[in-house]
Amino acid sequence: MTGFEACFLDPLGHSVQQRWTDAVLTVAFEDLPTVSAFPTVPGRRWGPGLWWSATTGGHVAAGSNAMRTQLMILDRDPHVVALAGRPVRLLWHTDRGQARSWTPQLFARYRDGTATLADCPSHAGAGGERALQAAEAIQAACAQVGWTYRRLQPPEEVLTANLKWLAGYRHPRNAGRPDLMPALLDAFRRPRPLMEGAEAVGDPLRVLPALYHALWHGHLTTSLETTLQGWAIVTAGPRDAVTAFTGRHHPKGSQDGDEAGPDSQARAATDASTGVGVGPTPVAGTVPIGDGACGLDGELS
Repeated sequence: MTGFEACFLDPLGHSVQQRWTDAVLTVAFEDLPTVSAFPTVPGRRWGPGLWWSATTGGHVAAGSNAMRTQLMILDRDPHVVALAGRPVRLLWHTDRGQARSWTPQLFARYRDGTATLADCPSHAGAGGERALQAAEAIQAACAQVGWTYRRLQPPEEVLTANLKWLAGYRHPRNAGRPDLMPALLDAFRRPRPLMEGAEAVGDPLRVLPALYHALWHGHLTTSLETTLQGWAIVTAGPRDAVTAFTGRHHPKGSQDGDEAGPDSQARAATDASTGVGVGPTPVAGTVPIGDGACGLDGELS
């Protein structure tokens, strides 16, 4: 594999082709539009859409549910400062002189200036042999410039459900009044059950959106590897970011016999002013409505 080139659109929408090693030094890929649209697959319930990023305050193009999940994970990673969907296509020649190209689905920029290109398959074999061969080439191209490339596998079901729930509260409007966050941090100075701490602060209908907002942003922390319920132990302090790039195995939390929790029926309600559900804590497969979490489908296949 030789002669890597980068193809992208400049801010005016003009196509540019540049040597890869030069483009990495001069181009802010996170600021560019998608170099080519995500395909719409006939018969799929969901198509390409947008993810509102709490990291950037803007929208990121996404082409599948699998990609949206990885965007959600990266959006919560404190080391990530920018995200983009399909901002660059790489071109190269094989050892036999054959021209090849590939457009990674996702771009993430880190605080130290490095970046990751990634694809988000719905399962390990998605994309077939062509995708696996392209992965080798993109990995080599990234290694040349100190970046990384990953084929990101879907996280475990319970972790995904918990992150989807918290993502529904990622928008700043869920932080509540200025005095609410300090009160939450004070209430959880020592570890205690989620609902107990919320009730100690005030009316759960007012407090829970801010609590979930704090859990998303890491001001409060709890285990996300078991179903998030009213008795989940929460404490103040920074969390270890859940990222898609560590290769860590997240054990699947047991769902057998799970209940909605003692607070689910008594507190099942929606804040009429924001449209954010603040009643039952989530079980696997539930997603709160609102705050820009758009449904997507059409995984790489």
